[in-house]
Amino acid sequence: KIDWWSNVYGFNMDCIGKVAMMEPLVDIVEPNQICSQSAVMARFDIKTMKKEDAAFTSSFRIPVTRKDYVHAFVAYFDVIFNDCHKPIGFSTSPRATSTHWKQTVFYLKDTLIVNPGDSIMVTLSSGPNQKNPRDLDINIGYQLSNGEGSWHGKQEYKLR
Repeated sequence: KIDWWSNVYGFNMDCIGKVAMMEPLVDIVEPNQICSQSAVMARFDIKTMKKEDAAFTSSFRIPVTRKDYVHAFVAYFDVIFNDCHKPIGFSTSPRATSTHWKQTVFYLKDTLIVNPGDSIMVTLSSGPNQKNPRDLDINIGYQLSNGEGSWHGKQEYKLR
């Protein structure tokens, strides 16, 4: 989807591709497109959290389950309401029934080549945009080394 901007009906539109890379895509991701286990990047208790808690930095490891190419990271959330007489919750995971929240896809500049047993190390920072606090500024750093090569990068995203 990102390489498409290099040749749009014969025109090089890489300048738009660079902007497109900064904006995460909210879309439905098919479960067979996922080549890893999930990793928890943050937990929030909405009963006790403060507004400032929504800005955070988290480091985590994503365990790879099959040989594949990684073009993006996929984020989703799970919700559990357990302080009531009948606990209830749902997941927006690609492996769960689809919801209108879908998933958020963060495309990478690099294409990572992964094998079962690899782990991608990730650091993610998220916080409100200074001009519009309803928007999020997200920074993702990643690192992977294996027999196929070594990748490390840091990308900025703007979620509007």
